[in-house]
Amino acid sequence: MMRPFISEATYTKKDFRKARLPKGDYENCTFINCQFQEGYLDNQLLVDCHFQDCDLTNTNLAHTQFNNVTFTSCKLVGLRFETCDPLLLTISFTECNLTMSSFYEVCLPNTVFDRCKLHQTDFTGAELVQCSFYGCDLDKALFDRTNLSKADLRTALHFNIDPTRNTITKAKFNREALLGLLKKYDIVVE
Repeated sequence: MMRPFISEATYTKKDFRKARLPKGDYENCTFINCQFQEGYLDNQLLVDCHFQDCDLTNTNLAHTQFNNVTFTSCKLVGLRFETCDPLLLTISFTECNLTMSSFYEVCLPNTVFDRCKLHQTDFTGAELVQCSFYGCDLDKALFDRTNLSKADLRTALHFNIDPTRNTITKAKFNREALLGLLKKYDIVVE
């Protein structure tokens, strides 16, 4: 059975919790103030799509391909991005809440996290080479075996990154934030 191809459609204030988004290939589509929480956005192909003010809390993303997809002011709590299709995975986030989401072993080079709340977000084993965390709050975010080479954390807040357990070669930090690299040593810097 051939999947439908949907191009340049706009979905505004749609509730996809009960009547799920039909499986298909979506290109250049926009989702504004839509509800997906606790529902399904699995097995989709999303190319050049934009989500604005949507709630995707605990949504199933299994096998969905996100190719150049942007999220702006969205609630993305508890999402498991490691279940997505890794092929051509390119996403960006602006002013999103990604609390308790997981990027376990996900490859996301050059990804932009702009002014996002990333509390308790799991980046274990993730490839975050050249990622930007502009003004992000990384309180209790988990970094373990994470590749942060050339990542920009100069304006990131509340992070705790152990340099002995993560790759931080050429990563950028501001002087005030360097304590986030030393927390495991329980030292006092005045």
